Amino acid sequence: MVISKMWRTLSRLVQSSSRSRRHINPSARDMLQRLKTSTGLYPNLSLHTSNSVHNAEPRSTLDIIKTRISAAGPLTVSEYMSTVLTNPAMGYYMKKDVFGKQGDFITSPEISQMFGELLAVWIIHEWTQMGSPTPFQLVELGPGRGTLADDILRVFNQLSKIPEGALSLHLVEISPKLSSMQAEKLTNGGTADDINSTRGKDDDVRGNPYRSSSSKTGVSIHWYDALSKVPRGKCTCYIAHEFLDALPIHKFQRTDSGWREVLVDTNDDGPGELRFVLSAGSTPSSTVLIRPDEKRNHVEVSPQSGIVVEELSDRISNDGGMALVVDYGHTGDKEDTLRGFKEHRLHDILDDPGTADLTADVDFSYLEHTTGEEVSTFGPVPQGQFLQILGIQERLKMLLHQASPDQQTDLVSGYRMLVDPAQMGERFKMWAMFPHRTDNYIPAGFPP
Repeated sequence: MVISKMWRTLSRLVQSSSRSRRHINPSARDMLQRLKTSTGLYPNLSLHTSNSVHNAEPRSTLDIIKTRISAAGPLTVSEYMSTVLTNPAMGYYMKKDVFGKQGDFITSPEISQMFGELLAVWIIHEWTQMGSPTPFQLVELGPGRGTLADDILRVFNQLSKIPEGALSLHLVEISPKLSSMQAEKLTNGGTADDINSTRGKDDDVRGNPYRSSSSKTGVSIHWYDALSKVPRGKCTCYIAHEFLDALPIHKFQRTDSGWREVLVDTNDDGPGELRFVLSAGSTPSSTVLIRPDEKRNHVEVSPQSGIVVEELSDRISNDGGMALVVDYGHTGDKEDTLRGFKEHRLHDILDDPGTADLTADVDFSYLEHTTGEEVSTFGPVPQGQFLQILGIQERLKMLLHQASPDQQTDLVSGYRMLVDPAQMGERFKMWAMFPHRTDNYIPAGFPP
Protein backbone atom coordinates (compact mmCIF):
# COMPACT_ATOMS: atom_id res chain seq x y z
CA MET A 1 0.00 0.00 0.00
CA VAL A 2 2.78 2.43 0.93
CA ILE A 3 4.67 1.65 -2.27
CA SER A 4 1.51 2.10 -4.36
CA LYS A 5 1.09 5.60 -2.91
CA MET A 6 4.71 6.33 -3.76
CA TRP A 7 4.14 5.29 -7.36
CA ARG A 8 1.18 7.60 -7.68
CA THR A 9 3.38 10.46 -6.49
CA LEU A 10 6.24 9.34 -8.68
CA SER A 11 4.02 9.63 -11.75
CA ARG A 12 4.70 13.37 -11.58
CA LEU A 13 8.35 12.76 -12.34
CA VAL A 14 9.51 13.85 -15.78
CA GLN A 15 11.12 11.08 -17.77
CA SER A 16 14.89 11.39 -17.75
CA SER A 17 17.13 11.08 -20.76
CA SER A 18 16.62 8.44 -22.77
CA ARG A 19 13.08 -10.81 -0.18
CA SER A 20 13.27 -16.01 4.47
CA ARG A 21 15.29 -14.92 7.35
CA ARG A 22 18.44 -16.87 8.25
CA HIS A 23 20.92 -16.72 11.10
CA ILE A 24 24.32 -17.94 9.99
CA ASN A 25 27.09 -19.97 11.55
CA PRO A 26 29.99 -17.59 12.29
CA SER A 27 32.71 -20.08 11.33
CA ALA A 28 33.42 -18.30 8.03
CA ARG A 29 34.16 -15.09 9.93
CA ASP A 30 36.74 -16.99 11.97
CA MET A 31 38.34 -18.23 8.74
CA LEU A 32 38.51 -14.69 7.38
CA GLN A 33 40.19 -13.47 10.53
CA ARG A 34 42.70 -16.30 10.38
CA LEU A 35 43.49 -15.44 6.80
CA LYS A 36 43.99 -11.76 7.57
CA THR A 37 46.20 -12.37 10.58
CA SER A 38 48.17 -15.33 9.26
CA THR A 39 48.96 -14.14 5.76
CA GLY A 40 48.54 -10.38 5.85
CA LEU A 41 46.80 -10.50 2.49
CA TYR A 42 43.93 -8.20 3.48
CA PRO A 43 45.13 -5.66 6.06
CA ASN A 44 42.15 -3.32 5.57
CA LEU A 45 39.11 -2.68 3.41
CA SER A 46 40.82 -0.37 0.96
CA LEU A 47 40.53 -1.80 -2.53
CA HIS A 48 43.85 -0.35 -3.62
CA THR A 49 46.47 -2.89 -4.60
CA SER A 50 50.02 -2.66 -3.37
CA ASN A 51 52.46 -0.98 -5.71
CA SER A 52 55.10 -3.32 -7.06
CA VAL A 53 58.69 -2.13 -7.13
CA HIS A 54 60.10 -1.82 -10.65
CA ASN A 55 63.40 -0.58 -11.90
CA ALA A 56 61.84 0.72 -15.10
CA GLU A 57 58.49 2.11 -16.06
CA PRO A 58 56.28 -0.81 -17.19
CA ARG A 59 54.94 -0.65 -20.71
CA SER A 60 51.79 -2.68 -20.00
CA THR A 61 49.89 -4.58 -17.34
CA LEU A 62 51.43 -7.74 -18.75
CA ASP A 63 54.88 -6.29 -18.00
CA ILE A 64 53.86 -5.68 -14.40
CA ILE A 65 52.57 -9.24 -14.04
CA LYS A 66 55.61 -10.87 -15.61
CA THR A 67 57.95 -8.79 -13.43
CA ARG A 68 56.10 -9.83 -10.29
CA ILE A 69 56.17 -13.51 -11.30
CA SER A 70 59.88 -13.29 -12.09
CA ALA A 71 60.57 -11.78 -8.68
CA ALA A 72 58.31 -13.87 -6.43
CA GLY A 73 56.88 -16.78 -8.40
CA PRO A 74 53.37 -17.46 -9.72
CA LEU A 75 50.55 -15.17 -8.64
CA THR A 76 47.34 -16.26 -7.01
CA VAL A 77 44.28 -15.56 -9.13
CA SER A 78 43.37 -12.93 -6.55
CA GLU A 79 46.70 -11.14 -7.03
CA TYR A 80 46.32 -11.40 -10.78
CA MET A 81 42.83 -9.88 -10.73
CA SER A 82 43.92 -7.04 -8.44
CA THR A 83 46.81 -6.19 -10.72
CA VAL A 84 44.70 -6.35 -13.87
CA LEU A 85 41.71 -4.39 -12.56
CA THR A 86 42.98 -1.83 -10.07
CA ASN A 87 46.73 -1.33 -10.25
CA PRO A 88 47.11 2.48 -10.09
CA ALA A 89 49.26 2.75 -13.21
CA MET A 90 47.30 0.74 -15.77
CA GLY A 91 44.37 -0.97 -14.06
CA TYR A 92 41.32 -1.69 -16.19
CA TYR A 93 39.00 0.39 -14.01
CA MET A 94 41.44 3.21 -13.31
CA LYS A 95 41.79 5.12 -16.57
CA LYS A 96 38.73 4.78 -18.80
CA ASP A 97 34.97 4.55 -19.10
CA VAL A 98 34.22 0.82 -19.30
CA PHE A 99 30.41 1.02 -19.27
CA GLY A 100 27.73 1.25 -21.92
CA LYS A 101 27.55 0.37 -25.58
CA GLN A 102 30.99 1.83 -26.27
CA GLY A 103 32.55 -0.03 -23.31
CA ASP A 104 32.77 -3.71 -22.41
CA PHE A 105 29.50 -4.26 -20.53
CA ILE A 106 26.25 -2.53 -19.60
CA THR A 107 24.53 -2.42 -16.20
CA SER A 108 20.88 -2.21 -15.14
CA PRO A 109 20.91 1.52 -14.26
CA GLU A 110 22.26 2.28 -17.74
CA ILE A 111 19.53 0.16 -19.36
CA SER A 112 16.53 1.94 -17.83
CA GLN A 113 15.77 4.68 -15.35
CA MET A 114 13.10 2.37 -13.89
CA PHE A 115 15.76 0.28 -12.13
CA GLY A 116 17.15 3.18 -10.10
CA GLU A 117 13.69 4.56 -9.44
CA LEU A 118 12.49 1.22 -8.04
CA LEU A 119 15.54 0.91 -5.81
CA ALA A 120 14.93 4.44 -4.55
CA VAL A 121 11.30 3.63 -3.73
CA TRP A 122 12.48 0.49 -1.91
CA ILE A 123 14.99 2.49 0.13
CA ILE A 124 12.44 5.14 1.06
CA HIS A 125 9.89 2.46 2.02
CA GLU A 126 12.35 0.60 4.25
CA TRP A 127 13.65 3.83 5.78
CA THR A 128 10.04 4.81 6.56
CA GLN A 129 9.42 1.41 8.16
CA MET A 130 12.38 2.13 10.45
CA GLY A 131 10.75 5.34 11.60
CA SER A 132 12.50 7.69 9.13
CA PRO A 133 15.57 8.28 11.35
CA THR A 134 17.76 11.28 10.57
CA PRO A 135 20.43 11.99 9.64
CA PHE A 136 20.34 9.35 6.91
CA GLN A 137 23.25 8.28 4.71
CA LEU A 138 23.18 6.67 1.28
CA VAL A 139 26.38 4.75 0.49
CA GLU A 140 27.08 3.19 -2.90
CA LEU A 141 30.02 0.86 -3.41
CA GLY A 142 31.46 1.08 -6.92
CA PRO A 143 29.06 3.70 -8.34
CA GLY A 144 30.04 3.30 -12.01
CA ARG A 145 29.12 6.43 -13.93
CA GLY A 146 26.88 7.67 -11.09
CA THR A 147 23.68 6.86 -12.95
CA LEU A 148 22.11 4.78 -10.16
CA ALA A 149 22.91 7.39 -7.52
CA ASP A 150 21.53 10.12 -9.73
CA ASP A 151 18.22 8.28 -10.21
CA ILE A 152 17.96 7.55 -6.48
CA LEU A 153 18.57 11.19 -5.51
CA ARG A 154 15.97 12.38 -8.03
CA VAL A 155 13.30 10.13 -6.49
CA PHE A 156 14.35 11.06 -2.95
CA ASN A 157 13.91 14.71 -3.85
CA GLN A 158 10.40 13.96 -5.16
CA LEU A 159 9.09 11.46 -2.63
CA SER A 160 10.89 11.57 0.69
CA LYS A 161 10.03 14.06 3.40
CA ILE A 162 13.54 14.08 4.80
CA PRO A 163 14.53 17.48 6.27
CA GLU A 164 16.92 19.63 4.30
CA GLY A 165 20.51 18.73 5.06
CA ALA A 166 19.62 15.42 6.73
CA LEU A 167 20.46 13.28 3.68
CA SER A 168 24.00 12.70 2.43
CA LEU A 169 25.52 10.54 -0.31
CA HIS A 170 28.82 8.70 0.14
CA LEU A 171 30.52 7.00 -2.81
CA VAL A 172 33.26 4.38 -2.44
CA GLU A 173 35.34 4.69 -5.59
CA ILE A 174 39.05 4.14 -6.25
CA SER A 175 39.13 5.06 -9.95
CA PRO A 176 40.11 8.69 -10.67
CA LYS A 177 38.45 8.45 -14.07
CA LEU A 178 35.14 7.13 -12.74
CA SER A 179 35.01 9.51 -9.78
CA SER A 180 35.34 12.42 -12.21
CA MET A 181 32.52 10.99 -14.31
CA GLN A 182 30.37 10.59 -11.20
CA ALA A 183 31.02 14.20 -10.21
CA GLU A 184 30.03 15.40 -13.65
CA LYS A 185 26.83 13.32 -13.58
CA LEU A 186 25.74 14.21 -10.06
CA THR A 187 26.70 17.89 -9.92
CA ASN A 188 25.32 19.24 -13.19
CA GLY A 189 28.56 19.02 -15.13
CA GLY A 190 30.96 19.71 -12.28
CA THR A 191 34.55 18.57 -12.78
CA ALA A 192 37.62 18.15 -10.61
CA ASP A 193 38.48 21.79 -11.33
CA ASP A 194 35.32 23.32 -9.92
CA ILE A 195 34.41 21.07 -7.00
CA ASN A 196 36.30 20.47 -3.79
CA SER A 197 38.92 17.92 -4.88
CA THR A 198 41.14 17.67 -1.82
CA ARG A 199 42.80 14.29 -1.91
CA GLY A 200 46.10 14.09 -0.06
CA LYS A 201 48.30 11.81 2.02
CA ASP A 202 46.72 12.99 5.28
CA ASP A 203 43.31 11.81 4.09
CA ASP A 204 44.48 8.20 4.25
CA VAL A 205 45.30 8.75 7.91
CA ARG A 206 42.21 10.73 8.93
CA GLY A 207 39.71 8.85 6.78
CA ASN A 208 38.59 12.09 5.14
CA PRO A 209 36.83 12.05 1.78
CA TYR A 210 39.16 12.80 -1.10
CA ARG A 211 36.44 14.81 -2.82
CA SER A 212 33.27 16.56 -1.70
CA SER A 213 30.51 18.42 -3.51
CA SER A 214 26.74 18.98 -3.62
CA SER A 215 24.25 17.29 -5.92
CA LYS A 216 21.84 18.98 -8.31
CA THR A 217 19.23 18.78 -5.52
CA GLY A 218 21.53 20.10 -2.79
CA VAL A 219 22.53 16.79 -1.19
CA SER A 220 26.11 16.70 0.08
CA ILE A 221 28.27 14.11 -1.73
CA HIS A 222 31.57 12.67 -0.50
CA TRP A 223 34.02 10.27 -2.17
CA TYR A 224 36.21 7.70 -0.37
CA ASP A 225 38.65 5.05 -1.55
CA ALA A 226 37.56 2.53 1.11
CA LEU A 227 34.37 1.56 2.90
CA SER A 228 36.21 1.76 6.22
CA LYS A 229 36.54 5.54 5.78
CA VAL A 230 32.79 6.21 5.39
CA PRO A 231 31.43 7.86 8.58
CA ARG A 232 29.75 5.62 11.15
CA GLY A 233 27.15 6.22 13.82
CA LYS A 234 24.29 7.15 11.46
CA CYS A 235 21.45 5.15 9.95
CA THR A 236 22.72 4.16 6.51
CA CYS A 237 21.56 2.34 3.40
CA TYR A 238 24.39 0.59 1.58
CA ILE A 239 24.00 -0.30 -2.09
CA ALA A 240 26.41 -2.69 -3.83
CA HIS A 241 25.30 -3.05 -7.43
CA GLU A 242 27.62 -5.22 -9.55
CA PHE A 243 30.41 -4.48 -7.09
CA LEU A 244 31.27 -7.77 -5.40
CA ASP A 245 31.58 -9.68 -8.69
CA ALA A 246 34.64 -7.58 -9.58
CA LEU A 247 36.48 -8.21 -6.31
CA PRO A 248 39.37 -10.69 -6.54
CA ILE A 249 38.81 -14.40 -5.98
CA HIS A 250 41.01 -17.34 -5.08
CA LYS A 251 40.50 -20.48 -7.19
CA PHE A 252 41.02 -23.98 -5.83
CA GLN A 253 40.97 -27.48 -7.32
CA ARG A 254 40.51 -30.77 -5.50
CA THR A 255 43.24 -33.33 -6.31
CA ASP A 256 44.16 -36.81 -5.09
CA SER A 257 46.67 -35.10 -2.78
CA GLY A 258 44.19 -32.59 -1.38
CA TRP A 259 43.20 -29.04 -2.27
CA ARG A 260 45.56 -27.07 -4.49
CA GLU A 261 45.37 -23.41 -5.44
CA VAL A 262 45.15 -22.28 -9.06
CA LEU A 263 47.98 -19.85 -9.87
CA VAL A 264 49.01 -17.68 -12.80
CA ASP A 265 52.50 -18.26 -14.21
CA THR A 266 54.44 -17.24 -17.27
CA ASN A 267 54.20 -19.56 -20.26
CA ASP A 268 57.54 -20.23 -21.89
CA ASP A 269 56.59 -23.31 -23.89
CA GLY A 270 53.07 -22.88 -25.29
CA PRO A 271 50.84 -20.31 -26.93
CA GLY A 272 50.14 -17.15 -24.98
CA GLU A 273 52.37 -15.39 -22.46
CA LEU A 274 50.56 -16.61 -19.33
CA ARG A 275 49.08 -19.90 -18.15
CA PHE A 276 47.23 -21.41 -15.19
CA VAL A 277 49.13 -23.87 -12.97
CA LEU A 278 48.39 -25.67 -9.70
CA SER A 279 50.35 -25.03 -6.52
CA ALA A 280 52.77 -27.82 -5.62
CA GLY A 281 51.20 -28.12 -2.16
CA SER A 282 48.64 -26.47 0.02
CA THR A 283 48.76 -22.68 0.38
CA PRO A 284 47.67 -20.45 3.28
CA SER A 285 44.50 -19.62 1.37
CA SER A 286 43.63 -23.23 0.52
CA THR A 287 44.16 -24.17 4.17
CA VAL A 288 41.94 -21.38 5.51
CA LEU A 289 39.26 -20.70 2.90
CA ILE A 290 38.02 -24.17 1.97
CA ARG A 291 35.17 -25.32 4.20
CA PRO A 292 35.55 -28.82 5.70
CA ASP A 293 32.21 -29.93 4.26
CA GLU A 294 32.93 -28.68 0.72
CA LYS A 295 31.54 -31.07 -1.90
CA ARG A 296 32.59 -29.33 -5.13
CA ASN A 297 35.81 -30.14 -6.99
CA HIS A 298 36.46 -26.56 -8.10
CA VAL A 299 35.86 -23.66 -5.71
CA GLU A 300 36.11 -19.88 -5.98
CA VAL A 301 36.30 -17.75 -2.82
CA SER A 302 36.45 -13.96 -2.56
CA PRO A 303 37.83 -13.00 0.87
CA GLN A 304 37.58 -9.31 0.02
CA SER A 305 33.85 -9.75 -0.58
CA GLY A 306 33.60 -11.48 2.78
CA ILE A 307 35.44 -8.66 4.50
CA VAL A 308 33.17 -6.06 2.91
CA VAL A 309 30.05 -7.96 4.03
CA GLU A 310 31.53 -8.43 7.51
CA GLU A 311 32.08 -4.67 7.72
CA LEU A 312 28.54 -3.97 6.51
CA SER A 313 27.10 -6.42 9.06
CA ASP A 314 28.92 -4.69 11.90
CA ARG A 315 27.81 -1.25 10.75
CA ILE A 316 24.15 -2.25 10.31
CA SER A 317 24.04 -4.13 13.61
CA ASN A 318 25.51 -1.23 15.60
CA ASP A 319 24.44 1.88 13.68
CA GLY A 320 21.16 0.81 12.04
CA GLY A 321 20.18 0.81 8.41
CA MET A 322 20.23 -1.79 5.69
CA ALA A 323 22.23 -3.10 2.73
CA LEU A 324 21.13 -4.26 -0.69
CA VAL A 325 23.46 -6.32 -2.87
CA VAL A 326 22.54 -6.68 -6.54
CA ASP A 327 24.70 -9.05 -8.54
CA TYR A 328 24.79 -12.23 -10.56
CA GLY A 329 25.55 -15.20 -8.36
CA HIS A 330 24.66 -18.55 -6.86
CA THR A 331 24.19 -20.25 -3.50
CA GLY A 332 27.30 -22.41 -3.35
CA ASP A 333 26.55 -24.77 -6.22
CA LYS A 334 28.61 -23.37 -9.10
CA GLU A 335 32.28 -24.10 -9.73
CA ASP A 336 34.14 -22.26 -12.50
CA THR A 337 32.60 -18.83 -13.09
CA LEU A 338 35.63 -16.54 -13.59
CA ARG A 339 35.51 -14.98 -17.03
CA GLY A 340 36.56 -11.94 -19.02
CA PHE A 341 34.48 -9.50 -21.06
CA LYS A 342 35.66 -7.17 -23.79
CA GLU A 343 33.37 -5.23 -26.09
CA HIS A 344 30.39 -7.19 -24.72
CA ARG A 345 31.92 -10.55 -25.66
CA LEU A 346 33.65 -13.27 -23.67
CA HIS A 347 37.42 -12.73 -23.60
CA ASP A 348 40.28 -15.05 -22.59
CA ILE A 349 41.15 -14.24 -18.95
CA LEU A 350 44.90 -14.35 -19.55
CA ASP A 351 44.99 -12.66 -22.94
CA ASP A 352 46.16 -9.03 -23.05
CA PRO A 353 45.51 -8.35 -19.32
CA GLY A 354 44.21 -4.91 -18.46
CA THR A 355 42.11 -4.52 -21.60
CA ALA A 356 39.09 -6.58 -20.47
CA ASP A 357 36.85 -6.82 -17.43
CA LEU A 358 37.34 -9.82 -15.12
CA THR A 359 34.37 -11.01 -13.10
CA ALA A 360 33.15 -14.03 -11.12
CA ASP A 361 29.70 -14.97 -9.84
CA VAL A 362 29.00 -13.97 -6.24
CA ASP A 363 28.64 -16.90 -3.82
CA PHE A 364 25.75 -15.70 -1.67
CA SER A 365 26.02 -18.71 0.65
CA TYR A 366 29.58 -17.64 1.47
CA LEU A 367 28.44 -14.08 2.12
CA GLU A 368 25.72 -15.29 4.48
CA HIS A 369 28.29 -17.25 6.45
CA THR A 370 30.42 -14.14 6.88
CA THR A 371 27.57 -12.17 8.48
CA GLY A 372 27.57 -14.44 11.53
CA GLU A 373 24.52 -13.71 13.64
CA GLU A 374 24.90 -9.93 13.59
CA VAL A 375 22.15 -9.26 11.04
CA SER A 376 19.14 -10.85 9.36
CA THR A 377 19.57 -11.69 5.68
CA PHE A 378 16.93 -11.92 2.96
CA GLY A 379 17.22 -13.56 -0.43
CA PRO A 380 18.78 -13.99 -2.81
CA VAL A 381 15.73 -13.53 -5.03
CA PRO A 382 15.80 -13.05 -8.80
CA GLN A 383 15.97 -9.45 -9.96
CA GLY A 384 12.90 -9.84 -12.18
CA GLN A 385 10.78 -11.12 -9.31
CA PHE A 386 11.99 -8.31 -7.00
CA LEU A 387 11.19 -5.61 -9.55
CA GLN A 388 7.77 -7.07 -10.36
CA ILE A 389 6.83 -7.12 -6.66
CA LEU A 390 7.86 -3.47 -6.39
CA GLY A 391 5.63 -2.50 -9.32
CA ILE A 392 7.84 -2.10 -12.36
CA GLN A 393 4.87 -2.78 -14.67
CA GLU A 394 2.94 0.08 -13.08
CA ARG A 395 5.91 2.40 -13.47
CA LEU A 396 6.35 1.34 -17.11
CA LYS A 397 2.71 2.23 -17.88
CA MET A 398 3.19 5.68 -16.33
CA LEU A 399 6.27 6.39 -18.43
CA LEU A 400 4.72 5.10 -21.65
CA HIS A 401 1.88 7.61 -21.35
CA GLN A 402 4.32 10.54 -21.52
CA ALA A 403 6.88 9.09 -23.95
CA SER A 404 7.44 9.55 -27.66
CA PRO A 405 7.22 6.46 -29.93
CA ASP A 406 11.01 6.03 -29.92
CA GLN A 407 11.12 6.41 -26.15
CA GLN A 408 8.32 3.87 -25.80
CA THR A 409 10.36 1.34 -27.76
CA ASP A 410 13.38 1.93 -25.52
CA LEU A 411 11.29 1.70 -22.34
CA VAL A 412 9.72 -1.63 -23.32
CA SER A 413 13.10 -3.01 -24.41
CA GLY A 414 14.67 -1.92 -21.12
CA TYR A 415 11.82 -3.41 -19.11
CA ARG A 416 12.19 -6.77 -20.84
CA MET A 417 15.94 -6.84 -20.34
CA LEU A 418 15.56 -6.15 -16.61
CA VAL A 419 12.83 -8.72 -15.85
CA ASP A 420 12.96 -11.39 -18.58
CA PRO A 421 14.34 -14.63 -17.06
CA ALA A 422 16.21 -15.27 -20.31
CA GLN A 423 18.05 -11.93 -19.96
CA MET A 424 18.80 -10.29 -16.58
CA GLY A 425 15.64 -11.19 -14.69
CA GLU A 426 16.80 -14.57 -13.38
CA ARG A 427 20.58 -14.30 -13.53
CA PHE A 428 20.83 -11.23 -11.33
CA LYS A 429 19.91 -11.61 -7.66
CA MET A 430 18.86 -9.28 -4.84
CA TRP A 431 20.20 -9.97 -1.34
CA ALA A 432 19.63 -7.77 1.71
CA MET A 433 20.88 -7.31 5.27
CA PHE A 434 18.86 -5.72 8.10
CA PRO A 435 19.21 -5.41 11.87
CA HIS A 436 17.51 -8.15 13.85
CA ARG A 437 13.87 -7.47 14.70
CA THR A 438 11.46 -9.29 17.01
CA ASP A 439 8.43 -9.00 14.72
CA ASN A 440 9.71 -11.25 11.89
CA TYR A 441 9.61 -8.31 9.51
CA ILE A 442 10.32 -9.10 5.85
CA PRO A 443 11.38 -6.19 3.63
CA ALA A 444 9.51 -5.29 0.45
CA GLY A 445 10.44 -7.31 -2.62
CA PHE A 446 11.35 -10.45 -0.70
CA PRO A 447 8.64 -13.13 -0.62
CA PRO A 448 7.81 -14.73 2.77
